[in-house]
Amino acid sequence: MMDDFPLLLSTLYDHAVRLHPGREIVSVEHDLSVTRTTYGATDDRVRRLATALDRLGGSEGEAVGTFAWNNIRHHELYWATANTGRVCHTLNIRLFPDQLSYIANHAGDQVIFVDPGLVPLVERFAGDLTTVEHFVVMGDTVPPCSLPNAIAYEDLIADAPAWGEWPRLDERSPMMLCYTSGTTGHPKGVAYTQRSTYLHTLSALAVFPIAASDVVLPVVPMFHAAAWGYPFAATTVGATIVYPGPDLSAPALIGLFEREQVTFSAGVPTVWGGIQQYLMEHPEADTSSIRAFLCGGSAVPRAMIEWFHRERGILLQQGWGMTETNPIASIAALLPEHAALPFDEQLDRLQSAGFPVAGLQVKIVDEAGVELPHDGVAFGDLLIRGPWIAAEYYRDDRRETFVDGWMRTGDVCKITPEGYIVITDRAKDVIKSGGEWISSLDLERELMAHPAVLEAAVIGVKHVRWQERPLALVVKRPGMEVTAEELMAHLSSRVVKWWLPDVIEFTDSVPKTGVGKFDKKVVRDRFSDLLLDG
Repeated sequence: MMDDFPLLLSTLYDHAVRLHPGREIVSVEHDLSVTRTTYGATDDRVRRLATALDRLGGSEGEAVGTFAWNNIRHHELYWATANTGRVCHTLNIRLFPDQLSYIANHAGDQVIFVDPGLVPLVERFAGDLTTVEHFVVMGDTVPPCSLPNAIAYEDLIADAPAWGEWPRLDERSPMMLCYTSGTTGHPKGVAYTQRSTYLHTLSALAVFPIAASDVVLPVVPMFHAAAWGYPFAATTVGATIVYPGPDLSAPALIGLFEREQVTFSAGVPTVWGGIQQYLMEHPEADTSSIRAFLCGGSAVPRAMIEWFHRERGILLQQGWGMTETNPIASIAALLPEHAALPFDEQLDRLQSAGFPVAGLQVKIVDEAGVELPHDGVAFGDLLIRGPWIAAEYYRDDRRETFVDGWMRTGDVCKITPEGYIVITDRAKDVIKSGGEWISSLDLERELMAHPAVLEAAVIGVKHVRWQERPLALVVKRPGMEVTAEELMAHLSSRVVKWWLPDVIEFTDSVPKTGVGKFDKKVVRDRFSDLLLDG
């Protein structure tokens, strides 16, 4: 029998600090200054912060709120809370004030750590918080503000003694709270546990390896699904970490790629679309250090994967997951037998959601819940289960997402005989026209394959005869022109005739959610009164 030692993140952390004390962490701060430190120096600060949290009344199991960009102090908070049994509750800075106050009150945050530049945003909802007793400004000083009991981060940890041995926690205890907002009702909380995050970290590294030789820059925010777990994964292997701070513009990110010789980064498709556009306009920019980008959050255009491969030699690899899946659940990887295939056939696999990460199980079911074959033809609702998949929402009785040990993802997909998950749509976004289904995601991919199209969002709008018909909202690339007629001709050779949009509308931008996805709810609201009869 093996020792039943708990799966604790503190053991991964101690291993990294012991083996890689000199490894660098680079952080762009709120004022765009740059901090350079090491794993060893950060360990002292993490341990002093862990002790200082006691002074704020934050005991084991209680929530500690964060309202911050990706930076070194946020990194310290991740580990100080995880290693001592507190619960790091990352507040999405892009949500509305009423959503933020609900989330903080629902989680029972005792304290909120806030970046100096974000203090005015917190002031907008601070008066509605019922459990928060302290605010810690993540800097050297507290700027003039109305936040009660505010203290500077550096003052908080200045004379705090370093924490000694980390406690032996229950591996099933929560270590992070992430909230996901649906289309109706209040946001729903998902509690990541020590066990789920430990297993997610190791399994994700096995499927998509990073190493101590890598320089990892997570563009995906630390306030969204734990930055897809990369602060934990990068630390575990002892990689150099670059936190980009508040400026996520293409020029700023490219500058960091060049200066810090970044080898790997992760973010949503809108980020990489902006990077692609910048590189097209600035071919002299140096991205030679980068081997791969992980892209997730929404479907990755096939043309974008091809462009980065052809023009920059960068693998743009698609991942899929949700807040409820801790979050990475699948990654589009090629098998050894695919190496000799033409690149077009490799793209067929790379533009999919990929294989489930080892340890997870998936299936597709029809409307009656009957399991469908993995033949690449049948498509239905995607269900998933595994040791880091949520089984319930935090302090929430909404149970329709969970059935018989499986979680309904809300995605409609097919699964190929090789095992690749091909997502055809979100269940709420599928367009039903004359009793037949049209994939809005497939139409978006094909529209964005046109060289003059930067972004495209497709929705269903009401139709007198056909119930629903597709409408495409299109953003042109800067300096390029294209007409609706040209886009229709482009689509005609790529999709069946009855899929062609009835309307192509040009716009300066597509509305985005707080994590950079196309906000189709806003788009649908914009065209809710449109009734087609042609």
